[in-house]
Amino acid sequence: MTDHEPTLKRYAAPTLISFATQLLQRAGLPLERAAVVGEMLVEADLMGHSTHGLQLLAPYLQQIEGGSMTRQGDPETVADHGAALTWDGRYLPGPWLVVQAMNAAFERIHANPVVTIAIRRSHHIGCLAVYPRLATERGLFMLLVSSDPNEKSVAPYGGIRPLYTPNPLAAGIPTQGDPILIDTSMSATANGVVARHRLEGKRLPHPWLLDHAGNPSDDPDAMFSDPPGSVLPLGGTDLGYKGFALGLLIEAMTSALAGFGRSDRPQQWGASVFLQIIDPEAFGGRAHFLQETQWLAEAARSNPTRPGDPPVRLPGSRGLRLRAEQLRRGVALYPAILPALESWSAKLGVALPASLSDSGS
Repeated sequence: MTDHEPTLKRYAAPTLISFATQLLQRAGLPLERAAVVGEMLVEADLMGHSTHGLQLLAPYLQQIEGGSMTRQGDPETVADHGAALTWDGRYLPGPWLVVQAMNAAFERIHANPVVTIAIRRSHHIGCLAVYPRLATERGLFMLLVSSDPNEKSVAPYGGIRPLYTPNPLAAGIPTQGDPILIDTSMSATANGVVARHRLEGKRLPHPWLLDHAGNPSDDPDAMFSDPPGSVLPLGGTDLGYKGFALGLLIEAMTSALAGFGRSDRPQQWGASVFLQIIDPEAFGGRAHFLQETQWLAEAARSNPTRPGDPPVRLPGSRGLRLRAEQLRRGVALYPAILPALESWSAKLGVALPASLSDSGS
């Protein structure tokens, strides 16, 4: 079953954002921060990334209640050189921190053609795919990568002991039409995908894991044995040395640049973040940049395929198409998400959202 079967109940996106915002606010986040986090979580569901949308709301609420997610205050400036800025995020809400960093970069991009922001000790930042569109709408080119120095699930290529995280990379490339939106991990799959398959008693579609002895496996339980197994680097048992190299690159771009990482032995869920905004106008000119990226997009889409195969699909095109459809028809929410929030709904006094069919819409 896909995340968006026609039989799934649909919910208006503003209703889901309001629901998430109210829960986060009643749990203790200031309204403005709760609203940003709620919107970014629902944006992930709109784009089809259901393991990193409202699926994360219950664990976020638990982190707020337990004090692991900081509710008040601002990030501390570690270094500021105009075009290069480093924050200590103090485990403030990750989606809010990323949006704040993007806004800071947008303000500085007029004086600096490239603005780079590193954030250490952020809380979890959610789905990376939801952020680049905010930059491409301004005609700006964006890179975003993250890691979690407290977690380890991916083994280095050739090894069998988990060492680092899937380390996703997102990018937003503006064109003359829809942007190219990239979101990919440096691992064969994401931790959230493994956890969901385990919860539902399902095998993974492919042997994306190694068990604790180093044997390829499609059994999610392999990750939770003692000692634990690991997620294969991107490229798997054949080409995983490439994913391993990229995973190390992201470790350097995030924790190493921000000045806080695995060698510091953090004790809680969090993120190290690297964000870069680039103004094409300051290089070869925005007009030529858009001409080139549009040519490349059209050339890729028109590339011949085997008889019966679908056309080439650019990164992000499915998510953008799905987002537009679900804004119009309602979000086909993954069925396990709202049941996981029922106890929080009752505890915090926020009614579960009504589906469009239940509300008569």
